[in-house]
Amino acid sequence: MALSKTPTSTMSDQASEAIASALRTLEAEASGVTALATALQADLGPAFAAAADLIRSAKGRLIITGLGKSGHIGRKIAATFASTGTPAFFVHAAEASHGDLGMITADDVILAMSWSGEQPEMKNLITYATRFSIGLIAMTSEAGSTLAQAADIALTLPKAREACPHNLAPSTSSLMMLAMGDALAIALLEGRGFTSRDFSVLHPGGKLGALLKYTRDLMHQGDAVPLKPLGTKMSDALVEMSAKGFGCVGIVDGSGHVVGIVTDGDLRRHMRADLITVSVDEVMTKNPKTISRDLLAGEALEILNAAKITALLVTDGRKPVGIVHLHDLLRAGVA
Repeated sequence: MALSKTPTSTMSDQASEAIASALRTLEAEASGVTALATALQADLGPAFAAAADLIRSAKGRLIITGLGKSGHIGRKIAATFASTGTPAFFVHAAEASHGDLGMITADDVILAMSWSGEQPEMKNLITYATRFSIGLIAMTSEAGSTLAQAADIALTLPKAREACPHNLAPSTSSLMMLAMGDALAIALLEGRGFTSRDFSVLHPGGKLGALLKYTRDLMHQGDAVPLKPLGTKMSDALVEMSAKGFGCVGIVDGSGHVVGIVTDGDLRRHMRADLITVSVDEVMTKNPKTISRDLLAGEALEILNAAKITALLVTDGRKPVGIVHLHDLLRAGVA
């Protein structure tokens, strides 16, 4: 008589099977993206460049359309384009025939997404684009499809097996379309010289919005900045450090330029009986890290983490104008 499996061993087997399935899925989808990269270095490359040029030169917006899984991917791609400097929105291919064609103008460019290229709902969109001479880009896997043949530019994606064991549920194909959309959006972003400052204008909210704040928005200014001149006794510097509460004090020369900083770490490294009687010149770290008031908060956080420090002096032409602490970034939601 065979021994039955215990609940523990059954759960273990189920977990192993799930992990094995996940790995097969990731392998299949990765092979699709690899095939896409290979195609871009060959026949797909010129079409990709032409599509980017057509979108870049459009006077209007990029209209992305699709159905089913292609439609879901299209919505995400439209959001990516819009957030990276290319005005774009999604129009459902079926709804287009019921009035939404009015959203599309002659100055726009249409990116129609269909893996087969034969969805009947696309017919009216194709007719509309032809009638009003609207640029039409097809993203499909079938070069001979109705959509690809009607398009001004066809982005013909290489065929790849779906991760679904029956080769039916869109998975690898959906990821490939998403990757191609992202590639187009980033190519246009880089081609336009779209900067992090431009990005911040379009992303004022949430964690991303916090990362895109500027140092000047978060720094402490005026009398709140702990500063002492060269030659100051450490006893006075310690009073300044304690009063301002940043765990450091900036040291300035006769011209008001930052030349050093005394931190808690400097105190530990120079601990001795006469520490409070010596001048800051003997204890300070020379030429400390400083940042500009125009630096993004996310970049300031990277500097703090890389240097393993908690505060940074903000300078303008080497003159101190503020100080930002790690806690300021935490409160703002940056970290």
